[in-house]
Amino acid sequence: MSSEGFPPSWAERVDEALRSIELQGRWRTIRTLDTGRPRTAVSASGEGVVSFAGNDYLGLSQHPEVTAAAHAALDDLGAGAGAARLIVGSRPVHDRLEVAIAEWKQRDAALLFSTGYQANLGLVGALAAVAPDALIHSDELNHASIIDGTRLARSEVRVFPHLDLAALDSALSAAAGRAQIVVSDEVFSMDGDTADINALAELCAAHEALLVLDVAHSVLAESPPSGALLVGTLSKTLGTLGGFVAGPGPIIDLCRNTARSFIFTTASTPADTAAAEAAIRIVGSPEGAELLGRLRSNVERLRAGHRSPIIPVVVGSEEAALAAAESLLAEGLLVPAIRPPTVAPGTCRLRIAVSAAHDPADVDRLADTLRRRGLHP
Repeated sequence: MSSEGFPPSWAERVDEALRSIELQGRWRTIRTLDTGRPRTAVSASGEGVVSFAGNDYLGLSQHPEVTAAAHAALDDLGAGAGAARLIVGSRPVHDRLEVAIAEWKQRDAALLFSTGYQANLGLVGALAAVAPDALIHSDELNHASIIDGTRLARSEVRVFPHLDLAALDSALSAAAGRAQIVVSDEVFSMDGDTADINALAELCAAHEALLVLDVAHSVLAESPPSGALLVGTLSKTLGTLGGFVAGPGPIIDLCRNTARSFIFTTASTPADTAAAEAAIRIVGSPEGAELLGRLRSNVERLRAGHRSPIIPVVVGSEEAALAAAESLLAEGLLVPAIRPPTVAPGTCRLRIAVSAAHDPADVDRLADTLRRRGLHP
């Protein structure tokens, strides 16, 4: 790298780190696509592809009512919110969206964050601050935002084996008398499997532990039990941008007053917020039910009985995952290779993300191509 104006010792460290990433087969570049629709093109080459990489599960990022709402808010309220909401105040669209989220998730109240990542940081930190001696139990395959939230909370964290409720029960019993929090994804983002949320809720109730569920990928999952605190994103089911915490009013008041990732960041843009409000209306309509049916049908075409739109094809090494992804791309199918640190070494995979916006014929073509190459979804 060029070291002009850069301390030579730091240039050497950065170069060494980059060489190590490349030697491990973990080098990453960003591919630019012409549109956000499933059928698109790679900008650099102009080659047409069908993308199975995005999390726009219902295709709402491209819905005319959603984009029209964003346009209207942009015209009426401008490009940005101006500052954090506790400084500059809300716009009516922020308040309406929080009410809509609470109704959608069947919770008393909700608080809007700029991203789902920030929502996890904010909620876990706010809860831990109330009980400095709290013990946090976290599933070993939780999303990075949950992991980072538990680290920043400065509380003791115990990681339990993935979906192992017996191990969690033992850990909760061993810490009886302490304030305890259990944090788990409902749908896990790299494996596409689901937690037994009702059993989790019963376990937490028995031990008087708080249950925090991340519902970011839960478009096809069952509704969470009423006692769970929910963290989610607006970027997947709703196809926009932002995050939320939903739960009892006092918890939302606590986050509004103490969650650092809410207090110290600029509020969501009016356009993103209005788009999410429009998307929630669609999700709750007959059209939303039809979109969910299309999504379920597309998932069934790849893996019968699967309960999420995330379908992994584990291949092992970094080299194998990259080769598989490149072979699919050569046939016009974009499926990303997932490598460490996102997944553990030796479990590299293709991660297929299915949408209601996918043409069933394209889903069938992907399934046939995978089977022809010995890759079984």
